[in-house]
Amino acid sequence: MKKWLSPALLMITFLLAAIAHYAHWNPILQFVIAAIAVIFVAGFLGRATESVAHYAGQRLGGFLNATFGNAAELIIAIFLIKEGLYDMVKASLTGSIIGNLLLVLGASLFAGGLKYKVQNYNVSLAGLSGSLMIVAVISLFVPAVFLNTHSITEPEADTLSLVVAGILILAYLAWLLFSMITHKDYLADVTEDEDQQLAHEHEPAWSKGRSILYLVLATVMVAFVSEWLVGTLETFTTQFGLSELFVGAFLVAIIGNAAEHSAAILLAMKNKIGASVEIAVGSSLQIALFVAPVLIFVSYFTGDTMDIVFSTIELVAIAVSVFIAKSITQDGSTNWYEGLMLLVVYAMLGVSFFLV
Repeated sequence: MKKWLSPALLMITFLLAAIAHYAHWNPILQFVIAAIAVIFVAGFLGRATESVAHYAGQRLGGFLNATFGNAAELIIAIFLIKEGLYDMVKASLTGSIIGNLLLVLGASLFAGGLKYKVQNYNVSLAGLSGSLMIVAVISLFVPAVFLNTHSITEPEADTLSLVVAGILILAYLAWLLFSMITHKDYLADVTEDEDQQLAHEHEPAWSKGRSILYLVLATVMVAFVSEWLVGTLETFTTQFGLSELFVGAFLVAIIGNAAEHSAAILLAMKNKIGASVEIAVGSSLQIALFVAPVLIFVSYFTGDTMDIVFSTIELVAIAVSVFIAKSITQDGSTNWYEGLMLLVVYAMLGVSFFLV
């Protein structure tokens, strides 16, 4: 009975969310149903990712989860770009970065730390990932400083944005080459090196082929549910008097990153903290170095380039998140209190954004 309960709830909530959306039910009711559906769909994606990670290894599994999880974010952002809602796009990108670094990573470290006193992972991977996030912060600060000090004009800012976007994409591709191929063993998770991870593991419920199929299926479901949920946000935020900045940076980001939330926490509680860090930090890197630059090129081809100039509030939030996340992860060892500190910073930023 228990075996079929979760799949049944998954399909029921997904179908209800689809019916509510296409039958044009009350927007608030649509929002509630879609939000419930996201929970079950994200759980399905988490299970699929864990199964794929068993066959592919924790690092590649974490990368796949970040990639498939960010697919929903990319799809949502493209829809927003077509509507010309560039500020909402930038806010959602900001929210994704700080959400992954503070909420996803924080919740994972906290949950894993409650079960295991200390959890370890590759310190070299943590250091390089943190440095790469600093590069991403620099790429956001430079255009903003040059434009806001009137050193360049707005058309020149668009040109600079396209150039920076191209450089970031090349940097991200080089990072994949470095981390997945040329220095794969150097960045391997410590549990893999010590053969600890299989000591208490059970065989996955699905075969390799079925795991990959379910991962793709779950991602498609996340994309659909996320789009339906975002479609109700305008009515929801208007009724409750929420700002566009708060909606983009927190509501849209949390919804778009639901997949990473569940998968990272689940893996941390199974003492696979390396995969959790890979999901959280890797997802932030992918948003900053790949998704955001791609969206700039998408906007360029639609005829109106979205610049890479973020607001001061957004820049501060991203910089603070990168600073505390790098500080906590750089030693390659975690505990529940470090996770709590990340959640505390996220809560402070959340209240600040809410009051804007």
